[in-house]
Amino acid sequence: MQEIVGESLARRLVEWGIDTVFGLPGDGINGLMEGFRRQREKLKFVLVHHEEAAAFMATGYAKATGRLGVCCATSGPGAIHLLNGLYDAKLDHVPVLALTGMQETSVLGSHYQQEVHTELLYQDVAAYNLMVTNPLQIPGVVDIAIRHALAMRTVAHLTFPNDVQVAAAGEDPYRHVSPGEPPMSSTVVSQPPVPAAQADLARAAEVLNAGRKVAMLVGVGARHARDEVLAVAEALASPIVKTLPAKMVVPDDHPLTTGGLGLLGTRPSEELMEECDTLLMVGTSFPYGKYLPSPGQARVVQIDIDASLIGMRLPVDAAVTADARLALQQLLPLLTARTDRSFLTKYQQERDKWRSDMIALQDPSRDPIAPQYLISCVDEAATSDAILTCDSGTIATWAARHWAIRGGREFYLSGNLATMAPGLPYAIAMQHAYPGRQVIAFVGDGGFAMLMAEFLTAVRHNLPIKVVVNNNHSFGQILWEQIVLGYPEYAVRHRQPEADFAAWARACGGYGAKVTDPKALPGAIREALAHPGAALVDCDVNPNEPPMPGKVKYDQAKYFTEAFLRGQPHKAATLATVARDKINELRS
Repeated sequence: MQEIVGESLARRLVEWGIDTVFGLPGDGINGLMEGFRRQREKLKFVLVHHEEAAAFMATGYAKATGRLGVCCATSGPGAIHLLNGLYDAKLDHVPVLALTGMQETSVLGSHYQQEVHTELLYQDVAAYNLMVTNPLQIPGVVDIAIRHALAMRTVAHLTFPNDVQVAAAGEDPYRHVSPGEPPMSSTVVSQPPVPAAQADLARAAEVLNAGRKVAMLVGVGARHARDEVLAVAEALASPIVKTLPAKMVVPDDHPLTTGGLGLLGTRPSEELMEECDTLLMVGTSFPYGKYLPSPGQARVVQIDIDASLIGMRLPVDAAVTADARLALQQLLPLLTARTDRSFLTKYQQERDKWRSDMIALQDPSRDPIAPQYLISCVDEAATSDAILTCDSGTIATWAARHWAIRGGREFYLSGNLATMAPGLPYAIAMQHAYPGRQVIAFVGDGGFAMLMAEFLTAVRHNLPIKVVVNNNHSFGQILWEQIVLGYPEYAVRHRQPEADFAAWARACGGYGAKVTDPKALPGAIREALAHPGAALVDCDVNPNEPPMPGKVKYDQAKYFTEAFLRGQPHKAATLATVARDKINELRS
């Protein structure tokens, strides 16, 4: 059978070591689908129910494996649906290749059905973005697109007109009038770890050795540098603060870390940032400047593989452009071991108090069920190498504070885009990548409802993911964001009847349990985790549990009060919850 462009594309993906494409077929990519069919023994096509989920799956796959994620959608509406997941990949710096269809070249420009020029639509999200118009461009442009995605850790996009997809591979349809040749390439990319320059290291060591109260802020760029982060922190007697996407860089029970930073972070992390005189940032350009030291308060050393991200948030005294692991290895011998550990000791004690407060909120006697208790049950029952995926919303707060990184555990969410609904698709992709590991999606009812059809995808592909729905019958984070602005909540709670997502799980052929009684919760979680296939626990939690910041500021308290004075509904239930939380903390 004559090879067509669609098969040439599929064959090249296989030659790059790619074994999975997440997507949804359509008449705009029938030529690509035929190519995937011809390579089906080597290239698996994971059929999804929504193209947005396909892009999230490709992104989650790339986040968890470090390999290229690939997603595919038809022309027009299908290609549009990919965008949210692709922006998640772009903003979190992971490599994803998007493949889309285009109407055949002979009708372009005639307002044909579904004529959406995806190469224009994708010009912001994709670093490499091309409409293929000649069979001779394949496979060369496939290599170029993949190298862009891998080398720049971002999105690349190729769109294929219908007629080009089914054209004979290698067909030469036009007369050559230029001295150029079609791109000839190979399946090779060079990504060596980048060492730091000695002069940059010397300057960084000088700043760090001069500091008295040194703090470390580590991001996901330090993911593979756990030992090096711990060694440098030990030498500097520095507490380690983690961004939320970097939660797994250092175990949560390690004595050197005080936990996360920001609205979802811990009180000791926030307070030490207010006191430190020196800050070492590694693999992060943490965007929330209000939680960083005030300008002029601290001298800053920043290590990042991307020089353009250094100095973005704070004036930097020493910039080190390098791979985080290598740079810290090179830096360690230049540091003077700190004998004064009083700054670290102070915040270790504050961290212990904070942890006691958080444990006190995991109250099994609360009814309605406290969301902190729900995630603590998941934390207690999960394996030591479990992967937890999370949506954006109040669930991110509960996961940040009550899901403990220990052993080989991992944690993933949409970091910079902070979009709703990636938790379930992430879990599917990661379970596909790691079939022997326990993968749990901790999601809210709002995010789950957006892409709940993908639970059926998990069942149909025999993927034993576990889904835990923190069901507060509202868009909880948005609710509290309205209140913190000083406005009563509006249009964020769902009307009756309340959802029973467990019934949907059972209808799909999976395990489903609905929990409203806190006494039944631990058993339901254990049963779901032990179930051999896809399983879901839908837990009704207290809808009036506020995700309080680690340290309540005056303005936050003021606006909270103003919202109540302006007519905030559910005032009594909310105030009772806050009071009970505080009583539990005091008892701890």
